[in-house]
Amino acid sequence: MTDVLVVGGGPAGLSAALFTAKNGLETVVYDTDETWLHKAHLFNYLGIESKDGTEFIEDARQQVEEFGVERRSAEVTGVEQTDDGFAVTTADGDAEATYLVLATGADRSLAEELGCAFDGDVVDVTVSMETDIENAYATGAMVRDQEWQAVISAGDGGAAALDILSKEEGEHFHDFDTPADAE
Repeated sequence: MTDVLVVGGGPAGLSAALFTAKNGLETVVYDTDETWLHKAHLFNYLGIESKDGTEFIEDARQQVEEFGVERRSAEVTGVEQTDDGFAVTTADGDAEATYLVLATGADRSLAEELGCAFDGDVVDVTVSMETDIENAYATGAMVRDQEWQAVISAGDGGAAALDILSKEEGEHFHDFDTPADAE
C-alpha cells in the first residue's frame, strides 16, 4: 500500500507530491496531463519572471520524479474510503493509500463520489486543505470559487502535504531547507 495517492498533476498535485516524497513518503501521482497550465504563460508566479505553462509543468514533473514520485498517466475513474485509507480505480487497476490528495481542478466529481462535504459549489476544507473525511484532502480550484491561480494551487498542495507529514510525525512538521542542505 502506498502512503499518498495524488489525483491530478497540476501545480497543487505536484506540490503535494514534492513535499511528501521529499520527506520519505511513498507517493503516486495520477496525471492525465489536462492541467490548465498548458494554456497559460506565467508572469505572476513568485520567483519566475516569465515562463510558458507547459515548460513550467514539465520542470515540475521532473523535480517530483527526482524525489521518487511515481507518475501514472491513467485516469482515476473512482475513489472510495477503505478500512486502511483510500482506494482509487483506473483502467489500469486499483491502488490504495493511507492519504488521498484530490487536485483535479474544477472537476469536483471524485470529491462528491467520496462523500466530501461541500460549501455551495466548492469542496469544504480546513486551512490545511483536509476535507471532512479524515486523511482526504482537496486543493486548488476544487476548493475555490474563482481564485484559480497556479501559485495559490501550489500553496494548497503544500498545505495538504505538510498536514500529512505532521500527522506522520505526530507533531507540527516544517519542510524548511537551508543552504547546507543543498551541498
